[in-house]
Amino acid sequence: MTNTSVANTDKYELVVGLEVHAQLSTASKIFSADSSAFGGKPNTHISPISLGHPGTLPRINRKVIEYAVKLGLAVDSQINLHNHFSRKNYFYADLPKGYQISQDTQPICIGGSVEVHLKSGETKSIAIHHIHMEEDAGKSMHDQHTTESFIDLNRAGVPLLEIVSEPDIRSAEEAHQYLTEIRRLVRFLDICDGNMEEGSLRCDANISVRLKGAEKLGNRCEVKNLNSFRNVQRAIEHEFARQVEVLEAGGHIDQNTLNFDADTGETSVLRSKEMANDYRYFPDPDLPPVVLTEDYVQKVRAMMPELPKALYHKYINELGLSVYDASVITADKDVAHYFAELIKLTSNYKGAANWLMGSVKSYLNDHSISINDFSLEPARLAGLIALVDSGKVSSSVAAHKIFPVLCKDVTKTATKIAEELNLLIEEGGTDVSGFIRETLAKHPDKVNEYHKGKKGVLGLFMGEIMKLSKGKIDPKKTNQLLMEILESSK
Repeated sequence: MTNTSVANTDKYELVVGLEVHAQLSTASKIFSADSSAFGGKPNTHISPISLGHPGTLPRINRKVIEYAVKLGLAVDSQINLHNHFSRKNYFYADLPKGYQISQDTQPICIGGSVEVHLKSGETKSIAIHHIHMEEDAGKSMHDQHTTESFIDLNRAGVPLLEIVSEPDIRSAEEAHQYLTEIRRLVRFLDICDGNMEEGSLRCDANISVRLKGAEKLGNRCEVKNLNSFRNVQRAIEHEFARQVEVLEAGGHIDQNTLNFDADTGETSVLRSKEMANDYRYFPDPDLPPVVLTEDYVQKVRAMMPELPKALYHKYINELGLSVYDASVITADKDVAHYFAELIKLTSNYKGAANWLMGSVKSYLNDHSISINDFSLEPARLAGLIALVDSGKVSSSVAAHKIFPVLCKDVTKTATKIAEELNLLIEEGGTDVSGFIRETLAKHPDKVNEYHKGKKGVLGLFMGEIMKLSKGKIDPKKTNQLLMEILESSK
């Protein structure tokens, strides 16, 4: 789309702020008892309140406040104890009342930050401006009929938390990692399922550019309703190139609201950008202030689980896991919970992580199931780890012969399976040297290669020896004896 040169692009700095809308996993809507479940038939989760009938009065859902406080505490926000709701006035066909109930000057969470980890190894803190509570609008559908649009108001009144970042993001990668952390947080807190495909997590990106070193921000364009991490990245990359091209041609960036076309990867003007005064905010006269206490905030804090940021640093600094393992385990709340239960039963933390990242992950992928549906509970996996650590079976035998049976038969332990299949290594009960000499005699050419410095043939020898012994040998001791015999045969 653009002929902007790399040299010209390098003169500019990208500046991005994200507005993330998290749909809360409450049973009912924010101001009524209507169901907030996804997937109902159109216009079935409604009532006079959702439809905005005259004379109806909203009433706050207490769970929404609790969930907002949880998220605020998770990102180290200051919790505002005195909350007010405001009416945000604008007309959309799927907004029945003609206004949205939101928060303006007194949002429930102020400040805070989210830590992101970049491919370069750098860790960066993205500041949060505020988090506020509001209701969602309905849904307009323009592809159901050739001449008419349809309105589904099931979503009208569903509770949202809008997380507004500071303009701290400087690359599409940072934006992706920030969204990843937000989704991870809301899932750990169990306040939102984070499903972007169902609209549970939606993102608007405010994008501008400025010359490197400049302090003043450029005019921003807001790209609305981005529904995937990939599209957020694509929209940011496209807008950066487009805005640089406009400025380099001597043009001016108009402050517009943009639409992103996922098919072409390009943006187009949706409407002129509204300013805050366009919405004519004023306090909602039907909703009293929400006054919280410090005691309430601390009670909410006490209900919170250990968060991914804390677990990530704990796994690396205390358990000695790699950055990769810590990242993958904390990426999913259920996987992290399984691992937490597993390491209560074994002190071999690295071994536990290896099993989770290896055999367990492969099994889940092969059977298209989540770890919640996994038949092998942590206690029996810990037993398998202990069996390997004791030297009674090799890790290869454990993975290929015992693990599959453990997953199928929930009544048996790893030790029981090893005994039944005659897989236990018996100290001194196997003539390992005989297997070694038989293997070396079979491959004299490879023995010569070893003596000439080609140490890679050790793997071939060990594979042959393991086959001959049917895995009933200690790999470490066998490898040591193999090297001793090879050295003595020079």
